[in-house]
Amino acid sequence: MNCPYCKNSETRVVDSREAEGQEAIRRRRECTRCGRRFTTYEKVEDIPILVLKRDGSAESFSREKLLQGVVRACTKRDVPLSRLEDLVGELEAGLRREGEHEVAAERIGEMVLDRLQDIDLVAHVRFASVYRKFESIEEFKSELESLTKEGVL
Repeated sequence: MNCPYCKNSETRVVDSREAEGQEAIRRRRECTRCGRRFTTYEKVEDIPILVLKRDGSAESFSREKLLQGVVRACTKRDVPLSRLEDLVGELEAGLRREGEHEVAAERIGEMVLDRLQDIDLVAHVRFASVYRKFESIEEFKSELESLTKEGVL
């Protein structure tokens, strides 16, 4: 690590501690030449997850975009925002643990539906109607019948 003041490449670590909710390490360093101190942060670099869309395009995974869709499905439902944030966080963490760098949008949609089924069934059906592009009452009925067969309803 080069000193930001004199550009000397020899510095020593004076203090280390966790920072940013255990996501990084904060290090206080001291330059061996000029004696000035400075702070550095060490953080694991996240490899971006690419979402492969139905039309063949790809885009970076966006927690905000996914959360927005889940919140929209839960509009006027008694579901705390923190629960939805947890859902999205758990989903993203699961994808990162698997180590996949490219994930089909369909898979993410199914993962959300599985989790929404345990949180709120109305939100589950709303999300399914947009995600699966329902175009008729029969498609809604089919979704409700599959939930009944699974013993959820």
